[in-house]
Amino acid sequence: MSLIEQVTDKPWERKGVIGGLSPEGTFKTQAERVALIFFLIIASVVFSLFMVSYYIRMELPDWEPLSEPAQLWFNTGLLVTSSILFQWARNIVVRNGKSNLYTSFFGAGIFAILFIIAQLVSWSYLQAGGFYLSSNPANAFYYLLTGLHALHLVGGLWFWSKSAIRLVSGGEPKDIRLSIELCTIYWHFLLLVWIAVFAILSNT
Repeated sequence: MSLIEQVTDKPWERKGVIGGLSPEGTFKTQAERVALIFFLIIASVVFSLFMVSYYIRMELPDWEPLSEPAQLWFNTGLLVTSSILFQWARNIVVRNGKSNLYTSFFGAGIFAILFIIAQLVSWSYLQAGGFYLSSNPANAFYYLLTGLHALHLVGGLWFWSKSAIRLVSGGEPKDIRLSIELCTIYWHFLLLVWIAVFAILSNT
């Protein structure tokens, strides 16, 4: 190799192994998975800050605890069922199977939609009982925490719908395996967040 070639050489563009390292495929983790992890970290921080603010705010004298709607137990059951079905779908695609994939994956989304509808119903019951957003700080925090959680769930359903369309359009399970796995991780996260929110609302 001449002096000019050595100076202008770009070793990072070479194919193959350089210095015992393979430049191609060095990062094994999919970009989507990394992006989801970062998003979950940010979402965890946001929910944590709101929960800490909840505990700080409830110490003030104008705080009037909101009675826990009994329907929240039913709503929790819907979300637990959705998370279980997502895990079932994930287990199927990991084994490269297809049997019951439609049942588990579509069922998971349907139960998530039912959860959101049930949340809307519980909010309407509270408003009918005079528990408005602006009537008390406890009410405001209730709507804020449950509404923020529902908003994250709606975002997850958007991604779920894209995967569902691909599946209905004839896509092979192996082609949407990553999407199903990411949906499952996201739903488990939202279930844990909901359990934390539910515990706070039930014990204050």
